[in-house]
Amino acid sequence: MSNHLEKKNMLNTLQGLYSDRAEWVYANIEKLAEKYKYKISYSEESLCEKDVILITYGDNVQKQGQPHLQTLKEFVDKYCLPEINSTHILPFFPYTSDDGFSLTDYFAVDPELGTWDDVSSLSESSNLMFDAVVNHMSKSSRWFKSFLAEEEGFQDFFISVDPKRDLSKVVRPRALPLLTLFKDKKGCEKYIWTTFSKDQVDLNFASPEVFIAVLEVLLFYASRGAKFIRLDAIAFLWKTIGTTCLHLTETHDIIKLYRKVVESLTGNLVFITETNVPQKENISYFGNGYDEAHMVYNFTLPPLLVYSVMEGNTNTLTQWAQSLKLPNDKVCFFNFTASHDGIGLRPLQNIIPDDEIAKLAARAGKHGGHVSYRKNEDGTQSPYELNCNYMDLLSDGSEDDKTRVNKLMLTQAVMLTMPGVPGIYFHSLVGSCNYYEGVAKSGIKRRINREKLNIEDLAKELADSGNLRYKVFTSYKQLLSIRTKEKAFNPFGSAEYINIDNDKIFIVKRQYIKETIYAIYNFSNQLVQMNSLAPNVYDLLSGKKLAENIWKIEPYCFCWYKINIKM
Repeated sequence: MSNHLEKKNMLNTLQGLYSDRAEWVYANIEKLAEKYKYKISYSEESLCEKDVILITYGDNVQKQGQPHLQTLKEFVDKYCLPEINSTHILPFFPYTSDDGFSLTDYFAVDPELGTWDDVSSLSESSNLMFDAVVNHMSKSSRWFKSFLAEEEGFQDFFISVDPKRDLSKVVRPRALPLLTLFKDKKGCEKYIWTTFSKDQVDLNFASPEVFIAVLEVLLFYASRGAKFIRLDAIAFLWKTIGTTCLHLTETHDIIKLYRKVVESLTGNLVFITETNVPQKENISYFGNGYDEAHMVYNFTLPPLLVYSVMEGNTNTLTQWAQSLKLPNDKVCFFNFTASHDGIGLRPLQNIIPDDEIAKLAARAGKHGGHVSYRKNEDGTQSPYELNCNYMDLLSDGSEDDKTRVNKLMLTQAVMLTMPGVPGIYFHSLVGSCNYYEGVAKSGIKRRINREKLNIEDLAKELADSGNLRYKVFTSYKQLLSIRTKEKAFNPFGSAEYINIDNDKIFIVKRQYIKETIYAIYNFSNQLVQMNSLAPNVYDLLSGKKLAENIWKIEPYCFCWYKINIKM
């Protein structure tokens, strides 16, 4: 699998994790590499400005009598291509709860969604992102049942803890018990580590067998056509009692080891870490830029854009953007504004004061949404995420369609021009609003942004020029058709955030080789006039040349001006 030096380096890391079992782990790594080397196609394709990812559940669009993944392919082929060339199918495996994130089987497709053939069919027209939900799995999974039955090889697969131990330092993402009581085959009580819910039992990565089992999951996904693998809740992977159990060195080491193995088989797989935490902690998953995540979720961007619209002020946004530093130009952010989850607030810590975060939480309530809380070390609770459709959080239903679309597209355009790869949530693309019925029926706050749509009804709305969905969708597609043709929007291209002493304006200057674009955004409800930043530019949005010395930006609107090097 690797040369002598690489083997020595890997063994050193493995010994730190598994001491005298390190050689056993390495031997099994080599066996898996041999098993999958002909099942994973080798290629080296760099990400570029054409890479845009749709974030969707496998059943967001449905048609009676048809497997949902086949309907999703219809939607992708008709409404996404070619501008959106990749699809993140949120967990499409058998599960018991958490809308897919409590898996029972890593290697099967949920029969209600379709089959592996349906996944393969979608991969023929769209690059795919798979979820690796490997911090935890369902209590109904075969692995956990084997653990409780004390079957050979599964004895240490999960984490049993004496409830009398001091676990007060463990960082809690939700206001729920950390340990859940189960009984083994002998009827003995076991308190099992459950970070997220009583149905989601955490895997024990201190077990060499777990390390190997999860490595096979990753290689299996690569063999099934995954170009991107999202490492869900990866920050919680390693547990050491007496610590926060968050971002531990062992967690970073495991990600690095998995990347080394994958890169020995292909150069075409991208690891994306999902760590909804403050920015400094989040970007630690880039490692040195060569050895850990290829992309990291830009979790600060979604709430900060809403905050900037709410305040009509871009000072904080500009200062934050100017502070962004990556280890090199080989890694980038995964930029997004909305997703299947709520809008995380922890990434705003140390960026805006707590009372300003509270204002955002209050806004969600006023706009028909909800707030989820986390438990702090001192027993108090803090707002953890906003559960609200992104367009509804930006504007309320009393505003006219033009204003609502402008506010949404203002934020989406910022996301599209930031360095990195953009991820577009299905319901942002098709102009959805709060789905109150979903919350009322389930009691699950996150369902407010997880509505399932009939594809035939959706098609009618997307064809109706008076419909809000049509207005959002056509605006989005126009932007994407421009963005994906401009090399200045390369994920690894440089960016400068220009401060012109106007707190209503946010400016991104993107450059790639000889290409230069100024993206100017007005976050206020007032017309803004500013001195031009370059003579003789080309307006990418209108298709016209612009020679004026004063640039005018309408309320909640934006301009993409390209320096016309031919003039």
